[in-house]
Amino acid sequence: LQKPNELFPLLSFQDEINEVPFFDVQLPYELALKIFQYLSKTELGRCAQVSRTWKVLAEDEVLWYRLCQQEGYLLDTSISDRSCWKLALKNCRARERTLKTNWKNRIGAVSQLGYELGKILCDVHTCDGVVIAGYTSGDVRLWDARTWDYTAPILEPVRSPGDAGPQPHVSFVRINSSLAVAAYEDGTISVWNLMFGREPIHHYQHNQRIQALALGSEGATVATASGFEVKVESPDDRGVWHTTGTFEIQKLVNFLHLVPGVLQSPLAVAAAEDIVYLLKAEHPGKILHSVYGQPVTCLDVSAREAAFGVKTLGWVLNEPNQILLYNLETSQCLKKMGNSIGDFTCVNLQNSPPNMLVAGNKDRRVRVFDLRKSESLCSLYAHQLGVSAVQMDDWKIVSGGEEGLVCVWDQRMGTKLWDMHARHPVRHIWFNSHSLITANIPDEKTPRGTSSLDDELTTHRKHRGIIYAYEFSVDQLAVESVLPICRSSYDEVTGYNYNLGLAVPYDNI
Repeated sequence: LQKPNELFPLLSFQDEINEVPFFDVQLPYELALKIFQYLSKTELGRCAQVSRTWKVLAEDEVLWYRLCQQEGYLLDTSISDRSCWKLALKNCRARERTLKTNWKNRIGAVSQLGYELGKILCDVHTCDGVVIAGYTSGDVRLWDARTWDYTAPILEPVRSPGDAGPQPHVSFVRINSSLAVAAYEDGTISVWNLMFGREPIHHYQHNQRIQALALGSEGATVATASGFEVKVESPDDRGVWHTTGTFEIQKLVNFLHLVPGVLQSPLAVAAAEDIVYLLKAEHPGKILHSVYGQPVTCLDVSAREAAFGVKTLGWVLNEPNQILLYNLETSQCLKKMGNSIGDFTCVNLQNSPPNMLVAGNKDRRVRVFDLRKSESLCSLYAHQLGVSAVQMDDWKIVSGGEEGLVCVWDQRMGTKLWDMHARHPVRHIWFNSHSLITANIPDEKTPRGTSSLDDELTTHRKHRGIIYAYEFSVDQLAVESVLPICRSSYDEVTGYNYNLGLAVPYDNI
């Protein structure tokens, strides 16, 4: 960095530049700037060493703002928000390297999002670091992991004057940037607006138990499946909620998703045993896929495609369990991927990088597929009882298993970085660049020795389930993690720990 008294002549020199020398010609500054827009960071640095004029041109804020945007940093800012975009890009890249190192070495803080009065955990969902959880006590709880706010409110249910008994269990919960939705065992659905307090803004009732619940990633559209009926609810321009679509399904729905990015006319994809439906408001239900005797075992959708696993029953010997990829616009099958004896139990298409898909199987393996090919790019073996949840980005994979193990993998090396074990199956995984949310949800909601007549604190801690929140942007470890003496950087001559009373001369190792 130059000293302040040396910077003022440089600024005045930049104002005087009208033409930039390009070897034997003189080009206007704007035209030279357009030429420099095609250069990379390294090439701009080399050009800055040519001459004083080129240095001013190579460090123009427009060039470095464009580079910062191209690499995906500070996308919601304008060029006037920063005084030095070259330094801003440098800081963003350094932060990204630090986060990647912290992910690989498990450096950060971990907290448990526990709720003692909720009895047993039923379902968990996450949106941009905000966690929603439903319990057997009927409570719906929120946490904001972005600000480490663990005193977030409990969303109040709809109570009638005659409701004196215990609340029904929560079956499903979903959340997006503006709404939270919960479905209860008695068929009730409650919708809350996250900006307008704890009272629900809308609720409706099904006559039977709800099998599936979906909430749009954007906007305000809720889809529920109960019995042989799928209902889609959304508000109008005045904020009044209406039923925009009701569909009769031939079989019981197992999986239900709303297609992201469709706001005008909501589009839902439902899997009912061995049939996959494409449901659009004000249109009759359309069968996307149907093969008798091959039930759907998992489902996920993106803006244009749907991916789901199908299970063969053994009488078709030449067609093993596979993942099918369908185009939602043309309703055509694009790819058939996988060749596994076990059932595909989870698939993640929406949160995966472009042209990529990750899936988990009962054969204990996590597989990554390139949608432009049919074979898997890598196969990772970890979970003894099968994979139950999975998510990936451009360099890592996080998977959860039925035995309660959470594993973090390096995708390119195909190696496990670290893992963590809890008692119950991993049913939910969500992460971004600096945070990770995992939920171990018990399968048994009424464990032996407890009843609905017991008070709230009689359920033993081991039966309740747990939500873990990891934060890798902080440079500290949990209390029960590795001791500082064992994770030293070997920069000092000696290291010691007063509690253990040991000294290690690093220069003699």
